[in-house]
Amino acid sequence: MRLDKDYLMELELWSHFELRSLGHKIMPPPPTSAPAPSQAATSAVAPARAVANPTAKTSVAAPSVATPQPAAARQARVDAPMPVDPARLEKISRADWTTLAEISANCTVCTLCKQRKQVVFGVGAQSAQWLFIGEGPGAEEDESGEPFVGQAGKLLDAMLTAAGLQRGREVYIANVVKCRPPGNRTPLPEEAAACAPLLDRQIELIRPKIIVALGRTAIARLTGSEAAMAAVRGRAHTYRNIPVIATYHPAYLLRNLPEKLKAWEDLQLAKRTFSGD
Repeated sequence: MRLDKDYLMELELWSHFELRSLGHKIMPPPPTSAPAPSQAATSAVAPARAVANPTAKTSVAAPSVATPQPAAARQARVDAPMPVDPARLEKISRADWTTLAEISANCTVCTLCKQRKQVVFGVGAQSAQWLFIGEGPGAEEDESGEPFVGQAGKLLDAMLTAAGLQRGREVYIANVVKCRPPGNRTPLPEEAAACAPLLDRQIELIRPKIIVALGRTAIARLTGSEAAMAAVRGRAHTYRNIPVIATYHPAYLLRNLPEKLKAWEDLQLAKRTFSGD
């Protein structure tokens, strides 16, 4: 597989990966004023839901940084109980692709159904050897009905192309949840649990040789861990006897240039794992 500069420039990927040659020489521009710790943390994470504070004595909005949770609380979020409907579970467990898509399109198990424009079921080869799983649909996905469109989708497609893969051929792409969370927020544990049987059935029907989990929500869903990214990437996990490689979500990479190099390394690890090297 070619990884030279001319090839990456041809794929419009060189701007994403040229940091490899610059290394430690790249320094961020000096801030005009030193930000408070909470502000610095806010710039490094995806926007969170606004936090109402009626007792606040100032008009300055609270930083949208998630409050750290004890390990037991984080594990409870991962292990949120799935809504139990034996008839629904039985129907899903026997569904073919057509029936499963119909069940998804008509699903009202969680509240995400109330404002969706359409269900984003998944896209790609139904017998793909590679399965990429993201978080949930955004606004553009809700409009188009296809996962990973817009800038994040273009970045993912470029990375797939550079790795010798192609959406719709060797790859199937799906999300943990099939409906857009309000404001593109992170799916709640109960929302992920409601969609869990649908995603599991997709995995059963596809029978991929490898799964790539894109972002913390997908990683938690497939590995059962909400540990920091540094603790879960760089090695193969297993879900239903299928190797799982954890990496960053493309939307996160668009906001964090240096991490694209790590994502590329993760994709190379996935290729080695796929090949049995």
